[in-house]
Amino acid sequence: MKRNTVKMIALGLFALALALVLGEVRRAQAQDAKNPYPTSMAPLDQYLMDRDAEIALARSAAPPSIAKDATVYVLGRNGFEIAVKGTNGFVCDVDRWMDAFENSPEFWNPKRRGPVCYNAQAARTMIPILLIRTKMVLAGKSKAEMDEGMKAAIAKGEVPAIEPGGMAFMMSKQGFLNSKCGNCGPHLMFYVAVKDAKTWGADAPGSPVYLSPHLNGDPEPVTEFDVFVSKWSDGTPAD
Repeated sequence: MKRNTVKMIALGLFALALALVLGEVRRAQAQDAKNPYPTSMAPLDQYLMDRDAEIALARSAAPPSIAKDATVYVLGRNGFEIAVKGTNGFVCDVDRWMDAFENSPEFWNPKRRGPVCYNAQAARTMIPILLIRTKMVLAGKSKAEMDEGMKAAIAKGEVPAIEPGGMAFMMSKQGFLNSKCGNCGPHLMFYVAVKDAKTWGADAPGSPVYLSPHLNGDPEPVTEFDVFVSKWSDGTPAD
């Protein structure tokens, strides 16, 4: 009798342990289903591109009349570097890690490619942000550490204030911004100081102006408005 009791207790404990393990597995699987993207940086090679292909993709952000004379940055193993020195003040690149540090499940998605072409006013603010973020990524920082690092860079004056008239083109057919909308449609981006975030009627019913979910003082001192347009950079109509 005593031996049977011990056996039953042992079986009961084993069943309980198995149930706990299976519960953890199911919770992990459910979490993976909610967020199937990497929660930390993938191997760097997954974010890199052929140099010529990246130049072409960066230039596809804007109409050829603008992009052909723009400066182009490409991502290398040590960060972004100038691949083409332009003459018209515009600066094009392919963004990888420019989303919000928090509440951005695809921040580390290595498929993301965001071709963008800034005018001179925007480039003087946005390119330093791009370079600082990328430097921290390649140093192995977590998103929380990058958030603090960006705040420190801003406090030290390493991010210039946005200038009046700052804007950018994001009109590439080949871009991939996230898994929900792909390239998300051709649009223009306009930049203002955070204190002016409510001056454009963004997100109001019927307004064609959208407030971007990144930047906007969290932590970068820039607000971005997006306005969708009807054509891609190559002139073909968008759906």
